Amino acid sequence: MSDSLTNEEVSRYGRQMIVQGLSTNNPIDQQLLLKNSKIVLIGAGGLSSPCLAYLAGAGVGTIGIIDDDVVENSNLHRQIIHSTSKRGMLKCESAKKFINDLNPNVIVKTFPVRLNNENAFDILDQFDVILDCTDTPITRYLSSDVAVVLGKTLISASGVNTEGQLTVLNFENVGPCYRCFHPKPPPPHAVSSCSANGVIGACIGLVGVMQAVETLKVLQKIYTKENFEPFMLQYNGFMDQSLRRFKMRGRREDCISCGSKAENKITREMIENSEINYFEFCGSRDYNVLADDERITVQEFEDKYWKDKKPKEDTVYLDVRPAHHYSISNFNNEKFHNIPLAELKSFKNDWTKLKSKMPELEPTSEVVVFCRHGNESRLATRVLKDDFGIKNTKDVIGGFFKYIDDVDPSLPKY
Repeated sequence: MSDSLTNEEVSRYGRQMIVQGLSTNNPIDQQLLLKNSKIVLIGAGGLSSPCLAYLAGAGVGTIGIIDDDVVENSNLHRQIIHSTSKRGMLKCESAKKFINDLNPNVIVKTFPVRLNNENAFDILDQFDVILDCTDTPITRYLSSDVAVVLGKTLISASGVNTEGQLTVLNFENVGPCYRCFHPKPPPPHAVSSCSANGVIGACIGLVGVMQAVETLKVLQKIYTKENFEPFMLQYNGFMDQSLRRFKMRGRREDCISCGSKAENKITREMIENSEINYFEFCGSRDYNVLADDERITVQEFEDKYWKDKKPKEDTVYLDVRPAHHYSISNFNNEKFHNIPLAELKSFKNDWTKLKSKMPELEPTSEVVVFCRHGNESRLATRVLKDDFGIKNTKDVIGGFFKYIDDVDPSLPKY
C-alpha cells in the first residue's frame, strides 16, 4: 500500500488529477486510490483492448489478465493492443507487453488459462474488482457467482455486430448480480459471438472505453452505497448512434447467488466441486446428429469430389453459410450452391422450393455439404436426409475453414 506519488507519477497523471468535481478527496488521494487498486480482466480481446489501455494509462496499480488464446490475424481489426508482429503470442502476454510499454509503473499479472470452476477463486481473490470482457454466458454466470461469494464488484460488458451492453454487478455487496438480471440463460441458439456473427471494431471498442470509465468510478469511489443505482447501458453504433441507460431492479431476494431469502444458495464449495455445472446450465447446441459414415474429411473431399479443382459431374455441392459469408470467400465454381441453413430449414419438405435453388437435385443425388466450421453443415445434412429423403448426403468435417487450413491456404480465410 503506497501513501505517496513520485514526481514522475504526478507528471504522468497530472491532467486527470486536475479534473474538478469528481470527489471530495484531494487529487493526490484520488490518484492513490488507483495506484493501490488491483483489478483483473477476464479476456484480452476487443472489449479489453481499449479498457486495458485506458486503465493502465490512468495508473491502476496492479492489473491481472486471464486469457489462454493466442493472437490471430482476424483479431487485429478490433483488438488494438495486439499487433501483426505478435501473431501466435498468448494474448495475455501480448497485453502485458503493451501495458509495460505504455506505463511501466503498472504491475501486470498474466494467467494463460481459461477461467473455470477449479481456478476461478484462486485467481479472482487476488484482486479488488473483476471485469468480465467475454462473450459467453458460461463465463458471465461463473464470474458473477464467484464475485458474490468473494464480495467483489464485477463490471460486465459484452458486444457483437454493432451493439454492446454494460453494467456494474454486486457493487459493494448490495447491488444485484448477473443472476438477478438473468435467472435463466438464453437458449444456446440465441447466443451471438464475434467469431460467428461479426463485429465492428470501433463499436465494441467504445463499449470497452465505457467499461474503463465505470471501473474508474468504482475504484475512485465516485459510486457509493448511497448513490449507486443498478443500471444497464445499451449501445447501438450504426444508423443513428444511440446510448440508452436503463434503471434496473435491485437484488432479488430469491436469487440463489446473492438473495437474502434464497434456499440452497450457491457456495464456494458447490462451485469448486462442480455441483454448479455451468456448461449444463447454459447448454449448447447439439451438432452431433450424424453417424461417422455420414461425414467425410476435407482430404477425402479433395480426392473424391474436387480432384484437380474440378467438381465431380454427378455430385451436387451445397454451402450453407450465410450469403454475406459466402460472398467473401468460396470455391468460385458454378456447381456450388449457397443456401443458408435457416433458409433450408424454412423449406419444410417443399421440393419445389429446394429445386428452385438446386435444379439438378434429385432424391438419388449425391450431395456434399459445407459450412464454415463443420457444425451447421451437419444440421443441414440431417435436414436433407430426413426432410427430403436425400440419403446420399455427406457432411465435410471441419468445413470450409478446415479445407483452407489443411488443403488450400490460397483461399481467403476471414
